[in-house]
Amino acid sequence: MSSAGSLRVVEFVELTDGAQLATWTVPGPELDANRPAVILVHGGPGLWDYLEPLGALLADLSTVHRYDQRGCGRSSASEELTMERFVADLEELRIAFGHERVVVLGHSFGATLALAYAGTHPDRVAGLGYLDGTGIGDWRTASRAEAARRRAPWAERFAALDGRERTRAEETEWRRIQWASDYADPVAGYDLARGMAEAPHQINHAANRSLMAFGDADQIAWAAAARCAIAFVHGTADPRPAENVVALAGYAHRPRKRIVSDAGHLPWVEQPEQVREILHEIVLTAQP
Repeated sequence: MSSAGSLRVVEFVELTDGAQLATWTVPGPELDANRPAVILVHGGPGLWDYLEPLGALLADLSTVHRYDQRGCGRSSASEELTMERFVADLEELRIAFGHERVVVLGHSFGATLALAYAGTHPDRVAGLGYLDGTGIGDWRTASRAEAARRRAPWAERFAALDGRERTRAEETEWRRIQWASDYADPVAGYDLARGMAEAPHQINHAANRSLMAFGDADQIAWAAAARCAIAFVHGTADPRPAENVVALAGYAHRPRKRIVSDAGHLPWVEQPEQVREILHEIVLTAQP
C-alpha cells in the first residue's frame, strides 16, 4: 500500500477478510526517522472520516494516516460490526502502512476504539490521544439534557425532522441541528457543522447500535493494559461531562489530563492553536 501523498487522494487497503478500507496519507517532513507516524480514528460510530483539519495540525511534524471505518463512508459495507473486528482492522492498517509503532489519536467513539487498540496491542502504540471521549459512568443523562438545551432554538424543527424518512436537504438540516449542540456556541455551531452535514455518506445506524455495546469494565481494562502515556483531552464546553473522562483516566498508568478552554466536542475547530500544542506534545513525547 503506497502513500496517498495528498489530503484529497483516497487509497484502499484490502484486509484479510476482503473488506476494503478507504485511507488517506499525508507524509510528514524528514525531521526525525524515529518519530512515530500518527493514525487518526474518527468517531460515530457509523460516521466517516472528518479529521482532515485535525491532521493538518500535525502536518509539520509526522506522517498522518486517516481512514473510514468498515461499513462507513467510502469503505466497503460489512455485517461484522464489532469492537473486536474494528480493533483488528486498525492493526491490519498499521501493518499495511508499514509502521512498527504508531501514535493513535481517536475522537469521540474513536477515542474508545483507540483505547481498545492500545489495550490489546500495547507494544504497537507509542502514544495515545483520547480526544473528547465519553469516559465511564452515566455520561448520557447530562449530555442529552445539555444537547437538548443547546438545540432549543431549533426544537420544533428538529422534532419535525427526527424519527422519519428525510429528503437529502432535510437530512443535511437535521444533521446541522443535531451537531450544533456539540459546539461551545451552538448558533455558530449550526454553521460550523454544515460541511460535515453535507457529506454524501449515509450514517450507519446499525454500526452505531452494535459498536456502543462496550461497557465501563471494558474501558477500564483497556486503560489499565495500555503501556503508553494517554492524553485525555476534553473541551470545557463539550456536552459530554469531563468528570466521566477523569474517572476513566484514573485507571491509566500514565494519564495526562489536558483541557481545551472555550471549546466543545470538536475542539480543533474552535480552538485550533490550543489543540495543536497538545497534539505536538503527544507526538513529541511518544515512546520511539
